[in-house]
Amino acid sequence: MKTKWYYVLGACFVVAIIGTAVYAVVSDSGVAEYRESRSIAHGATTFEDLADRFEQLAESKGALYAFEVLKRADIPPNTDMHLLAHRVGDILYKQKGIDGIQYCTQEFRNACSHTMVVGALTEFGESALPIIREACRKAPGGVGAYTMCYHGLGHGIFAFYGYVLPETVALCEKTGTKEYNFREAIECIGGAIMELEGGGGHDPDSWLMAQKRYLGPASHPLSVCLSPIIPESSQAQCITYLVPELFKAAGIDLGNPDPELFAKSFELCTTIPSSKPDLRTVCYGSFGKEFVAIAASRDIRRVDAMSDEKYSTVIGWCMRAGPTSGKAACVNDALSSLFWGGENNPDASFRFCALVDDASIRSSCYGNLARSIRQYVRDDSIHEGLCAKLPKESRAACTGR
Repeated sequence: MKTKWYYVLGACFVVAIIGTAVYAVVSDSGVAEYRESRSIAHGATTFEDLADRFEQLAESKGALYAFEVLKRADIPPNTDMHLLAHRVGDILYKQKGIDGIQYCTQEFRNACSHTMVVGALTEFGESALPIIREACRKAPGGVGAYTMCYHGLGHGIFAFYGYVLPETVALCEKTGTKEYNFREAIECIGGAIMELEGGGGHDPDSWLMAQKRYLGPASHPLSVCLSPIIPESSQAQCITYLVPELFKAAGIDLGNPDPELFAKSFELCTTIPSSKPDLRTVCYGSFGKEFVAIAASRDIRRVDAMSDEKYSTVIGWCMRAGPTSGKAACVNDALSSLFWGGENNPDASFRFCALVDDASIRSSCYGNLARSIRQYVRDDSIHEGLCAKLPKESRAACTGR
Protein backbone atom coordinates (compact mmCIF):
# COMPACT_ATOMS: atom_id res chain seq x y z
CA MET A 1 0.00 0.00 0.00
CA LYS A 2 1.62 3.23 -1.14
CA THR A 3 1.17 6.13 1.26
CA LYS A 4 3.10 9.18 2.41
CA TRP A 5 5.25 6.86 4.54
CA TYR A 6 7.99 9.40 5.08
CA TYR A 7 5.79 11.38 7.46
CA VAL A 8 7.38 9.16 9.97
CA LEU A 9 10.52 11.34 9.75
CA GLY A 10 9.55 13.34 12.06
CA ALA A 11 7.91 12.17 14.53
CA CYS A 12 5.70 10.85 17.12
CA PHE A 13 3.79 7.97 18.85
CA VAL A 14 0.13 8.29 19.90
CA VAL A 15 -2.59 6.33 21.67
CA ALA A 16 -5.33 7.23 24.06
CA ILE A 17 -4.47 6.22 27.60
CA ILE A 18 -8.07 5.99 28.65
CA GLY A 19 -9.95 3.11 27.01
CA THR A 20 -13.65 2.93 26.38
CA ALA A 21 -14.20 -0.29 28.24
CA VAL A 22 -17.82 -0.75 27.27
CA TYR A 23 -16.73 -1.78 23.80
CA ALA A 24 -13.90 -4.03 24.91
CA VAL A 25 -14.10 -7.76 25.40
CA VAL A 26 -11.94 -9.80 27.73
CA SER A 27 -9.88 -12.68 26.46
CA ASP A 28 -9.31 -15.96 28.28
CA SER A 29 -6.09 -14.50 29.65
CA GLY A 30 -8.02 -11.65 31.25
CA VAL A 31 -6.51 -9.03 28.92
CA ALA A 32 -8.89 -6.50 27.37
CA GLU A 33 -9.21 -6.80 23.61
CA TYR A 34 -10.82 -4.58 21.01
CA ARG A 35 -12.72 -6.83 18.63
CA GLU A 36 -12.39 -4.52 15.60
CA SER A 37 -8.60 -4.81 15.69
CA ARG A 38 -8.83 -8.21 14.02
CA SER A 39 -11.06 -7.19 11.14
CA ILE A 40 -10.99 -3.43 10.52
CA ALA A 41 -8.24 -3.58 7.89
CA HIS A 42 -9.51 -6.74 6.18
CA GLY A 43 -9.98 -6.11 2.47
CA ALA A 44 -8.75 -2.50 2.57
CA THR A 45 -7.01 -1.75 -0.71
CA THR A 46 -6.09 1.91 -0.27
CA PHE A 47 -4.97 4.19 2.52
CA GLU A 48 -8.13 6.28 2.16
CA ASP A 49 -10.31 3.20 2.56
CA LEU A 50 -8.48 2.29 5.76
CA ALA A 51 -8.61 5.86 7.07
CA ASP A 52 -12.35 6.06 6.39
CA ARG A 53 -12.91 2.93 8.46
CA PHE A 54 -11.02 4.33 11.43
CA GLU A 55 -12.82 7.66 11.12
CA GLN A 56 -16.17 5.89 11.15
CA LEU A 57 -15.11 3.88 14.20
CA ALA A 58 -13.98 7.07 15.96
CA GLU A 59 -17.29 8.73 15.19
CA SER A 60 -19.39 5.81 16.39
CA LYS A 61 -17.45 4.61 19.43
CA GLY A 62 -15.21 7.56 20.20
CA ALA A 63 -11.70 8.51 19.09
CA LEU A 64 -10.14 7.16 22.28
CA TYR A 65 -11.53 3.74 21.49
CA ALA A 66 -10.39 4.03 17.85
CA PHE A 67 -6.85 4.79 19.02
CA GLU A 68 -6.87 1.62 21.12
CA VAL A 69 -7.95 -0.39 18.07
CA LEU A 70 -5.27 1.29 15.95
CA LYS A 71 -2.69 0.33 18.54
CA ARG A 72 -3.60 -3.35 18.20
CA ALA A 73 -4.87 -3.73 14.64
CA ASP A 74 -3.33 -5.89 11.93
CA ILE A 75 -2.44 -3.19 9.42
CA PRO A 76 -1.14 -3.85 5.87
CA PRO A 77 2.62 -3.33 5.43
CA ASN A 78 3.87 0.07 4.26
CA THR A 79 0.90 1.93 5.74
CA ASP A 80 1.72 5.40 7.09
CA MET A 81 0.73 4.81 10.71
CA HIS A 82 1.55 8.37 11.74
CA LEU A 83 -0.77 9.83 9.12
CA LEU A 84 -3.47 7.28 9.96
CA ALA A 85 -3.26 8.35 13.61
CA HIS A 86 -3.66 11.96 12.48
CA ARG A 87 -7.02 11.07 10.98
CA VAL A 88 -8.22 9.62 14.27
CA GLY A 89 -6.77 12.62 16.10
CA ASP A 90 -8.86 14.98 13.98
CA ILE A 91 -11.96 13.25 15.37
CA LEU A 92 -10.59 13.44 18.91
CA TYR A 93 -10.23 17.22 18.59
CA LYS A 94 -13.85 17.50 17.43
CA GLN A 95 -14.96 15.44 20.42
CA LYS A 96 -12.81 16.93 23.19
CA GLY A 97 -11.16 20.08 21.85
CA ILE A 98 -7.64 21.06 22.88
CA ASP A 99 -8.13 19.33 26.25
CA GLY A 100 -7.94 16.06 24.34
CA ILE A 101 -4.16 16.40 24.38
CA GLN A 102 -4.09 14.97 27.90
CA TYR A 103 -4.96 11.58 26.38
CA CYS A 104 -2.21 11.68 23.74
CA THR A 105 0.81 9.48 24.35
CA GLN A 106 3.70 8.49 22.09
CA GLU A 107 2.36 5.36 20.40
CA PHE A 108 2.39 6.92 16.93
CA ARG A 109 5.13 9.51 17.38
CA ASN A 110 3.08 12.45 18.60
CA ALA A 111 0.44 12.32 15.84
CA CYS A 112 -2.30 12.80 18.44
CA SER A 113 -0.80 15.89 20.07
CA HIS A 114 -0.05 17.22 16.59
CA THR A 115 -3.71 17.13 15.64
CA MET A 116 -4.74 18.80 18.89
CA VAL A 117 -2.56 21.88 18.34
CA VAL A 118 -3.36 22.03 14.62
CA GLY A 119 -7.05 21.92 15.47
CA ALA A 120 -6.70 24.80 17.93
CA LEU A 121 -4.77 26.89 15.41
CA THR A 122 -7.36 26.26 12.72
CA GLU A 123 -10.18 27.19 15.07
CA PHE A 124 -8.70 30.24 16.79
CA GLY A 125 -5.83 31.45 14.56
CA GLU A 126 -2.72 33.13 15.98
CA SER A 127 -4.59 33.97 19.20
CA ALA A 128 -4.44 30.24 19.99
CA LEU A 129 -0.68 30.32 20.70
CA PRO A 130 -1.03 30.79 24.50
CA ILE A 131 -3.65 28.03 24.60
CA ILE A 132 -1.40 25.77 22.56
CA ARG A 133 1.59 26.42 24.83
CA GLU A 134 -0.44 25.42 27.86
CA ALA A 135 -1.73 22.33 26.07
CA CYS A 136 1.75 21.27 24.97
CA ARG A 137 2.90 21.39 28.59
CA LYS A 138 0.22 18.78 29.33
CA ALA A 139 1.24 16.46 26.49
CA PRO A 140 1.97 13.02 27.99
CA GLY A 141 5.40 11.53 27.52
CA GLY A 142 8.99 12.16 28.52
CA VAL A 143 10.99 15.37 28.63
CA GLY A 144 10.82 15.77 24.85
CA ALA A 145 7.01 15.70 24.56
CA TYR A 146 6.58 19.44 25.09
CA THR A 147 8.90 20.61 22.32
CA MET A 148 7.81 17.86 19.90
CA CYS A 149 4.28 19.21 20.30
CA TYR A 150 5.48 22.27 18.38
CA HIS A 151 6.54 20.10 15.46
CA GLY A 152 2.86 19.39 14.89
CA LEU A 153 2.08 23.07 15.19
CA GLY A 154 4.49 23.75 12.33
CA HIS A 155 2.45 21.47 10.06
CA GLY A 156 -0.67 23.43 10.95
CA ILE A 157 0.85 26.91 10.63
CA PHE A 158 2.14 26.15 7.14
CA ALA A 159 -1.33 25.03 6.02
CA PHE A 160 -2.94 27.95 7.89
CA TYR A 161 -0.87 30.42 5.86
CA GLY A 162 -1.68 28.75 2.56
CA TYR A 163 1.70 27.00 2.34
CA VAL A 164 3.69 30.22 2.35
CA LEU A 165 7.02 29.70 4.13
CA PRO A 166 8.11 33.23 5.18
CA GLU A 167 4.90 33.89 7.14
CA THR A 168 5.07 30.39 8.61
CA VAL A 169 8.66 30.85 9.79
CA ALA A 170 7.83 34.24 11.30
CA LEU A 171 5.02 32.81 13.43
CA CYS A 172 7.07 29.75 14.39
CA GLU A 173 9.82 32.02 15.69
CA LYS A 174 7.32 33.66 18.04
CA THR A 175 6.91 30.33 19.86
CA GLY A 176 10.53 30.01 21.02
CA THR A 177 11.43 30.61 24.68
CA LYS A 178 14.73 30.99 26.50
CA GLU A 179 13.60 28.31 28.94
CA TYR A 180 13.86 25.71 26.17
CA ASN A 181 16.69 27.35 24.19
CA PHE A 182 14.12 28.38 21.56
CA ARG A 183 13.64 24.71 20.67
CA GLU A 184 9.92 25.27 20.17
CA ALA A 185 10.63 27.48 17.14
CA ILE A 186 13.10 24.99 15.66
CA GLU A 187 10.65 22.10 16.00
CA CYS A 188 7.88 24.26 14.56
CA ILE A 189 9.92 25.09 11.45
CA GLY A 190 10.86 21.43 11.12
CA GLY A 191 7.18 20.51 11.12
CA ALA A 192 6.50 23.04 8.40
CA ILE A 193 9.29 21.58 6.26
CA MET A 194 7.91 18.08 6.75
CA GLU A 195 4.51 19.38 5.64
CA LEU A 196 6.17 20.92 2.58
CA GLU A 197 7.91 17.67 1.72
CA GLY A 198 5.11 15.20 2.25
CA GLY A 199 1.90 16.88 3.37
CA GLY A 200 -0.78 18.60 1.37
CA GLY A 201 -3.85 17.08 2.97
CA HIS A 202 -5.32 20.48 3.88
CA ASP A 203 -5.14 22.09 0.41
CA PRO A 204 -3.52 19.88 -2.26
CA ASP A 205 -3.43 22.53 -4.98
CA SER A 206 -1.71 25.16 -2.82
CA TRP A 207 0.67 22.54 -1.48
CA LEU A 208 1.72 21.48 -4.98
CA MET A 209 2.39 25.10 -5.86
CA ALA A 210 4.51 25.44 -2.71
CA GLN A 211 6.55 22.39 -3.68
CA LYS A 212 7.31 23.94 -7.05
CA ARG A 213 8.16 27.25 -5.37
CA TYR A 214 10.40 26.04 -2.54
CA LEU A 215 11.87 22.63 -3.37
CA GLY A 216 15.13 22.75 -5.26
CA PRO A 217 16.00 20.89 -8.47
CA ALA A 218 17.34 17.34 -8.41
CA SER A 219 20.88 18.70 -8.53
CA HIS A 220 20.33 20.79 -5.37
CA PRO A 221 17.30 19.33 -3.56
CA LEU A 222 18.13 20.91 -0.18
CA SER A 223 18.57 24.46 -1.42
CA VAL A 224 15.60 25.89 0.50
CA CYS A 225 17.25 24.88 3.79
CA LEU A 226 20.26 27.05 2.96
CA SER A 227 18.21 29.98 1.71
CA PRO A 228 17.51 33.19 3.66
CA ILE A 229 13.97 31.93 4.33
CA ILE A 230 15.22 29.46 6.94
CA PRO A 231 17.00 30.90 10.02
CA GLU A 232 20.50 29.54 10.50
CA SER A 233 19.44 27.96 13.81
CA SER A 234 16.85 25.86 11.97
CA GLN A 235 18.85 24.82 8.90
CA ALA A 236 19.79 21.45 10.40
CA GLN A 237 16.17 20.72 11.27
CA CYS A 238 15.13 21.66 7.75
CA ILE A 239 17.61 19.21 6.25
CA THR A 240 16.48 16.48 8.64
CA TYR A 241 12.94 16.56 7.32
CA LEU A 242 13.79 17.18 3.68
CA VAL A 243 15.99 14.09 3.23
CA PRO A 244 13.19 12.16 1.44
CA GLU A 245 13.79 14.60 -1.43
CA LEU A 246 17.23 13.01 -1.81
CA PHE A 247 15.57 9.66 -2.43
CA LYS A 248 13.38 11.20 -5.12
CA ALA A 249 16.33 13.00 -6.72
CA ALA A 250 18.16 9.67 -6.95
CA GLY A 251 15.22 8.12 -8.79
CA ILE A 252 14.00 6.05 -5.83
CA ASP A 253 10.34 5.02 -5.66
CA LEU A 254 9.30 6.07 -2.14
CA GLY A 255 6.62 3.37 -2.08
CA ASN A 256 9.12 0.62 -2.92
CA PRO A 257 12.69 1.91 -2.44
CA ASP A 258 15.60 0.13 -4.07
CA PRO A 259 18.54 -0.10 -1.63
CA GLU A 260 20.95 -0.25 -4.56
CA LEU A 261 20.22 3.45 -5.13
CA PHE A 262 20.83 4.54 -1.52
CA ALA A 263 24.49 5.38 -2.22
CA LYS A 264 23.37 7.75 -4.98
CA SER A 265 21.09 9.48 -2.48
CA PHE A 266 23.91 9.84 0.03
CA GLU A 267 26.06 11.52 -2.62
CA LEU A 268 23.56 14.38 -2.82
CA CYS A 269 24.57 15.45 0.69
CA THR A 270 27.63 16.93 -1.03
CA THR A 271 25.36 19.57 -2.58
CA ILE A 272 25.69 21.22 0.84
CA PRO A 273 28.77 23.48 0.70
CA SER A 274 31.94 22.02 2.21
CA SER A 275 32.11 25.18 4.32
CA LYS A 276 29.15 23.77 6.29
CA PRO A 277 30.49 20.36 7.40
CA ASP A 278 28.07 20.11 10.33
CA LEU A 279 25.11 20.36 7.98
CA ARG A 280 26.58 17.69 5.72
CA THR A 281 26.80 15.42 8.77
CA VAL A 282 23.15 16.15 9.55
CA CYS A 283 22.28 15.18 5.98
CA TYR A 284 24.07 11.82 6.20
CA GLY A 285 22.61 11.20 9.62
CA SER A 286 19.02 11.87 8.64
CA PHE A 287 19.01 8.80 6.43
CA GLY A 288 19.16 6.68 9.59
CA LYS A 289 15.62 7.43 10.70
CA GLU A 290 14.37 6.80 7.17
CA PHE A 291 16.09 3.41 7.04
CA VAL A 292 14.47 2.33 10.31
CA ALA A 293 11.04 3.11 8.85
CA ILE A 294 11.81 1.25 5.63
CA ALA A 295 13.06 -1.84 7.47
CA ALA A 296 9.92 -1.78 9.63
CA SER A 297 7.65 -1.63 6.54
CA ARG A 298 6.57 1.80 7.88
CA ASP A 299 5.02 0.24 11.01
CA ILE A 300 6.38 2.65 13.61
CA ARG A 301 4.48 0.89 16.38
CA ARG A 302 7.04 -1.88 16.66
CA VAL A 303 10.47 -0.53 15.71
CA ASP A 304 11.83 -1.60 19.11
CA ALA A 305 10.70 -5.18 18.47
CA MET A 306 12.44 -5.61 15.13
CA SER A 307 14.77 -8.55 14.66
CA ASP A 308 18.55 -8.36 14.78
CA GLU A 309 18.50 -9.20 11.08
CA LYS A 310 16.51 -6.07 10.28
CA TYR A 311 18.73 -3.93 12.51
CA SER A 312 21.76 -5.30 10.67
CA THR A 313 20.08 -4.39 7.39
CA VAL A 314 19.66 -0.79 8.58
CA ILE A 315 23.31 -0.66 9.61
CA GLY A 316 24.35 -2.10 6.23
CA TRP A 317 22.42 0.62 4.43
CA CYS A 318 24.16 3.26 6.55
CA MET A 319 27.50 1.81 5.49
CA ARG A 320 26.71 2.99 1.95
CA ALA A 321 27.31 6.58 3.02
CA GLY A 322 30.61 7.91 1.70
CA PRO A 323 32.80 9.18 4.54
CA THR A 324 33.17 7.35 7.85
CA SER A 325 31.69 10.37 9.61
CA GLY A 326 28.60 10.03 7.40
CA LYS A 327 28.25 6.34 8.21
CA ALA A 328 28.51 7.05 11.93
CA ALA A 329 25.97 9.86 11.71
CA CYS A 330 23.52 7.59 9.91
CA VAL A 331 23.90 4.86 12.54
CA ASN A 332 23.50 7.40 15.35
CA ASP A 333 20.29 8.81 13.90
CA ALA A 334 18.91 5.30 13.43
CA LEU A 335 19.74 4.66 17.09
CA SER A 336 17.92 7.85 18.10
CA SER A 337 14.86 6.70 16.17
CA LEU A 338 14.89 3.41 18.08
CA PHE A 339 15.44 5.02 21.48
CA TRP A 340 12.90 7.79 20.70
CA GLY A 341 13.49 9.95 23.74
CA GLY A 342 13.26 6.99 26.10
CA GLU A 343 9.71 6.12 25.00
CA ASN A 344 10.71 2.79 23.41
CA ASN A 345 12.16 -0.32 25.03
CA PRO A 346 15.84 0.59 25.60
CA ASP A 347 16.92 -3.03 25.08
CA ALA A 348 16.41 -2.46 21.34
CA SER A 349 18.98 0.34 21.34
CA PHE A 350 21.56 -1.83 23.09
CA ARG A 351 20.92 -4.65 20.61
CA PHE A 352 21.31 -2.25 17.71
CA CYS A 353 24.66 -0.79 18.76
CA ALA A 354 26.07 -4.26 19.51
CA LEU A 355 25.45 -5.27 15.88
CA VAL A 356 27.70 -2.56 14.41
CA ASP A 357 30.87 -4.26 13.11
CA ASP A 358 33.09 -1.20 12.77
CA ALA A 359 34.64 -0.59 16.19
CA SER A 360 34.81 3.21 15.92
CA ILE A 361 31.23 3.52 14.67
CA ARG A 362 30.03 1.07 17.31
CA SER A 363 31.71 3.21 19.96
CA SER A 364 30.01 6.30 18.51
CA CYS A 365 26.66 4.49 18.67
CA TYR A 366 27.11 3.65 22.34
CA GLY A 367 28.22 7.23 23.00
CA ASN A 368 25.02 8.54 21.44
CA LEU A 369 23.00 6.06 23.49
CA ALA A 370 24.78 7.21 26.65
CA ARG A 371 23.92 10.84 25.99
CA SER A 372 20.32 9.94 25.20
CA ILE A 373 19.94 8.04 28.46
CA ARG A 374 21.41 10.95 30.38
CA GLN A 375 19.06 13.43 28.70
CA TYR A 376 15.78 11.55 28.68
CA VAL A 377 15.73 8.98 31.50
CA ARG A 378 14.81 10.81 34.71
CA ASP A 379 14.14 7.87 37.04
CA ASP A 380 17.42 7.52 38.97
CA SER A 381 17.25 3.75 39.43
CA ILE A 382 16.41 3.08 35.76
CA HIS A 383 19.05 5.60 34.66
CA GLU A 384 21.72 3.94 36.78
CA GLY A 385 20.84 0.48 35.50
CA LEU A 386 20.97 1.53 31.86
CA CYS A 387 24.28 3.32 32.28
CA ALA A 388 25.74 0.18 33.84
CA LYS A 389 24.86 -1.83 30.70
CA LEU A 390 27.02 0.39 28.51
CA PRO A 391 30.67 -0.40 27.67
CA LYS A 392 32.98 1.11 30.26
CA GLU A 393 34.29 3.79 27.91
CA SER A 394 30.76 5.16 27.38
CA ARG A 395 29.54 5.23 30.98
CA ALA A 396 31.01 8.60 31.89
CA ALA A 397 28.91 10.28 29.18
CA CYS A 398 25.85 8.57 30.61
CA THR A 399 26.29 9.40 34.28
CA GLY A 400 27.73 12.91 34.05
CA ARG A 401 24.61 15.02 34.32
